[in-house]
Amino acid sequence: MPGWLILAAAFLAGMALGLFYFEALWLTVRRLSDHPRPQLLMFESLIVRLAVALAGFSLVMAGSWERLAVCLAGFFVMRTVISRRVRRAMNGAAAQG
Repeated sequence: MPGWLILAAAFLAGMALGLFYFEALWLTVRRLSDHPRPQLLMFESLIVRLAVALAGFSLVMAGSWERLAVCLAGFFVMRTVISRRVRRAMNGAAAQG
């Protein structure tokens, strides 16, 4: 497989990991006020999100720092996309309420 294709796959994998991580974080934050033990929910969510992200980075990396760097770039691109989407949703909710 060509090197550029491997790096493109690493970037997409990073985006998928970022989507999981930040969507799970947003879901956790929305559930905090209704949960009887919000500290425990936040801690459990952190552990699961970190475990999945670190395992994914480790699998994608496969001993290559270049793959890790590209995967992290995809992760942070998704962070920016989701942050903007959440900010837009919150601004829309504030304008309505």
